[in-house]
Formats: sequence, C-alpha cells, structure tokens
Amino acid sequence: MKAKHSIRALALAPVVLALGACVSGGPSGSDHVPVAGGKSGEAVYQQVCRACHETGVAKAPKFGDREAWEGLIEEGQDVLTAHAWVGVRGMPPRGGDPSLTLAEFSRATAFMARAAGGDWRDPDTRMLERIRHEEKKRLKEIEKKK
Repeated sequence: MKAKHSIRALALAPVVLALGACVSGGPSGSDHVPVAGGKSGEAVYQQVCRACHETGVAKAPKFGDREAWEGLIEEGQDVLTAHAWVGVRGMPPRGGDPSLTLAEFSRATAFMARAAGGDWRDPDTRMLERIRHEEKKRLKEIEKKK
C-alpha cells in the first residue's frame, strides 16, 4: 500500500511544481502582479490618449516614436506617470479624463512606453505606491511655484 502512495506522489510532483511556478510568477520568481480591474492600457489609449498622442498636438510625444519617448522613458515609470497624472506641459491632469483611476492611467502610460521601446509593465501595488509618492512630490513643487 505504501508503494502505491509513493508512486502517486512522484507522479503528481511535476504537476504540483508546474502549478507552483504559475502561482509564484514563473521560473524567474517574479512577484509582479498587475493591479486588476478597470480598463486596459490600450483601451484608455484609444479612448483618451490617442487624440493627442497620435497626432502630436501640443507637442505630445507621438505613439511609437522611440526618439520622442526616449528621454521620458528614462525619467522612470513612477516619475513620468505621476507628472502626467497631475498634468505636465500641455497635457491636462489625467489626460483630460477625470473618471480614470490611477491604475487605468498608469496602464495607458505603460502601454505607450512599451510601444516606444520601453520595458514598462502594467503597474502592481508597489508601482502605484511609488507613483503616488511622486505625485505628492510633484504637487508640492507646483505649489511652491505659485
């Protein structure tokens, strides 16, 4: 009887290991889990961002333009997203759509950065915290200038 249980346990081991890898984020051990819920980055881009970023109106960096996005991507995902979230240069806060959540807006920013060669992922909880931190810093800077 003991031998049957051992054989079953050995037979199930690969399945258990495979499931564990899926749950833990894969072989890399990454624990990056994007925040769920709301619109995708592409959907937000199509509905909100496209009007300016497709045409370059008000000097908006065009979608997919690696050269225009290079310096922005180098600023970092948290910094660029926070600045855009509160409004920067000719861009209004939240891209002009006050109904967007930070997660939705961040997904759209990451979507555009990826299209221009960046390796940004959709935000997880830690990234959203970093963006909120940068948002507070940016708002203080804006307030000082008044």
